[in-house]
Amino acid sequence: MSRQQTHKLAVGVLTVVAAIVVIPILLVIVYVVWQGLPALSWVFLTEAPRNGMKEGGIMPALLGTIFLTLGTAIVSFPLSIATAIYLAEYAGDNRLTRWIRMAIVNLAGIPSIVYGLFGLGAFVLFMGFGTSILAGSLTLGIMTMPVVISTAEEAILAVPQQFRTVSLSLGASRWQTIRYQVLPHALPGIITGIILGLGRAAGETAPILFTVAAFYLPELPRSIFDQTMALPYHLYVISTQVPGMPLQIQYGTALVLMLIVLSFTLIATLVRTQMRRRREW
Repeated sequence: MSRQQTHKLAVGVLTVVAAIVVIPILLVIVYVVWQGLPALSWVFLTEAPRNGMKEGGIMPALLGTIFLTLGTAIVSFPLSIATAIYLAEYAGDNRLTRWIRMAIVNLAGIPSIVYGLFGLGAFVLFMGFGTSILAGSLTLGIMTMPVVISTAEEAILAVPQQFRTVSLSLGASRWQTIRYQVLPHALPGIITGIILGLGRAAGETAPILFTVAAFYLPELPRSIFDQTMALPYHLYVISTQVPGMPLQIQYGTALVLMLIVLSFTLIATLVRTQMRRRREW
């Protein structure tokens, strides 16, 4: 077999494998859109559930998801970016640093249910926050930190060393070099990690199951110490715990949640693409 034939065979095999992976995902998305689109309306998005959640809308759960996502961002991202800067720019290549990096990688692979149990023990019970937006945001923030740290560190390390050398040779301090040379060029990768972390937080069920999610709560929370409904848990409830639930409402809720998560991915892709076009290297 010639080299050209081998190349064509390899491309064909990879194309088939990609189709096997992508086509089922696309079919699921199309099916959810097809089933859920009739349920979408202004009433569905702005009214609270009623009649045992078999009628009405998803407004409390939708706003609850937004509150938790914002809380996750406030808790997670400043600490994550600061940790990534330290590991990439200040920490030496020693055993402690290698252990820290290995711990971060391992934490990223822990099932989300474990984070939920940790949040229950640490924030709900030990710190006395109760089942609240604060406890849920802290739990989701800790869950997303490993992914954001790893992504941000890789983005910082990808900035060419020459940028640092030139800046330092011109008299800039180390922090000035990081602030004005390294971080602006690493920003596309950092923002991508942040947005993807938000998407994961918005779609998780297990961590909020023990820390914040309410079965039914038509009123909006008044403080960070109140419970709230959330779309992932609400979808679980109406799909498994409410007999006679109309399928249209189930698929409509799933479609809204899917659109939220996919929108984060789309925004991350667009931001990364636009910022990479402005790179000078």
